[in-house]
Amino acid sequence: MLDAGRHSNINLLAYSEVEEVEGEVGSFKVKVRKKARYVNEDLCTGCGACVEKCPSTVEDEFNIGLGERKAIYKYFPQGIPSTHCIDAENCRQLGQGKKCGICAKVCQAGAVDYEQQDQLVDLEVGAIVLATGYDVFDPSVIPEYGYGRIDNVVTAMEFERLLSASGPTHGHLDRPSELALRAEIAVLDKDLKKATRQIEKLEEKHGKKTSKFLKEFKAGKAGEDGDFERWATLAEKAADTEKNLAPLKKREAAAQTARKLAFIQCVGSRDFRFNRFCSSYCCMHSVKEAMIAHEHDNETTSSIFCMDLRAVGRGFEEYKLRGGKTANILYVRGRVAEITEDKAHNPIVWYESTTSRRVEHETFDMVVLATACVPSAATPKLAELLGLELEENGFFKTDPLAPLDTTRAGIFVCGCAQGPMDIPESVAQASSAAARAAEVVSMAGEVAVGGS
Repeated sequence: MLDAGRHSNINLLAYSEVEEVEGEVGSFKVKVRKKARYVNEDLCTGCGACVEKCPSTVEDEFNIGLGERKAIYKYFPQGIPSTHCIDAENCRQLGQGKKCGICAKVCQAGAVDYEQQDQLVDLEVGAIVLATGYDVFDPSVIPEYGYGRIDNVVTAMEFERLLSASGPTHGHLDRPSELALRAEIAVLDKDLKKATRQIEKLEEKHGKKTSKFLKEFKAGKAGEDGDFERWATLAEKAADTEKNLAPLKKREAAAQTARKLAFIQCVGSRDFRFNRFCSSYCCMHSVKEAMIAHEHDNETTSSIFCMDLRAVGRGFEEYKLRGGKTANILYVRGRVAEITEDKAHNPIVWYESTTSRRVEHETFDMVVLATACVPSAATPKLAELLGLELEENGFFKTDPLAPLDTTRAGIFVCGCAQGPMDIPESVAQASSAAARAAEVVSMAGEVAVGGS
């Protein structure tokens, strides 16, 4: 990625959208909208001083909502260019009409520019390669799995961020129920500190402790000072908050990281209700995540529930077997019917074992849903813009004998734009697509030279 960003023949237009495409193979005219970052990427050094001081926090999309980010942020640490962007909607200065400007004040490079506007860039190109990636299937439409209702049922992408050292838990497998508990405790702690400060000011002003004041107040001997009603209310609020905090902190002290994991395969894939196709990479992704979880804590055990495990790549079968031998992974052949929850927020997996031919259930610390790979939400709009056909599953249609060629000459695809595939296959396709693009550009050049 760094090499691509520094290459003299590569012009990166990050944070941009294609708005118009005209022409034909060898001579496409493309109009691109380069969105305003409100940060000059040529001046920004990526130091992060602006992020540190920004007072506005919002849900972090990169961490799948499991953490928070600031209104000025980097989408992810290794992004190219290594620059920041202001989320205008959640920025106090740009989106809320408030006076702030803190990021501009602390930026020593002078990179923050609140007046920056979108730019339209016109490109003339000989070929186009579509690498639009994919979206993750939303498992909340399968209510029996409890996603969105049971805290400790997560998607594979959410679990990936929990495992990451740069993620919201710094690589510790803290359960979402415990993360929610900590957030609740933080809010109550903040409220208690605020009420305590106000009570201390009233004690200082009236020269008496709250306990003595409350006795007088309840007996009707406190007098008629305007502060007394507020003082009594604050004292009651502080007492209730302390009472509520005690059991929550006790639960937090007893909380442990997730050590017994269940992975549910084919969530939204190979399912006539949603997507008939196999998403290809999910089986090995689950094995990899289970192995990494075991590396984090050798007491971790994982059960992978599957109809069958499709280890189709080179060395994949050996990798799967190694996971079973060295990482405490149990492969369970059976379709999960339902996930319920006990009083301790532990998910209970109910499944039909196809080996024992019985309905069984087991309790886990956390359940990971291997969700389907589906076409990106922008694919239909982009297909219409480019004049391309889509196949029955919503991916870009390609020639069976030339699998990188779309239905329009000079436009090629690679990776999950064509269909579900893993990283090695996507990389190989990217090289092939680049070669095909170079081929048609070279042929167009030869025609032009011959014609002149």
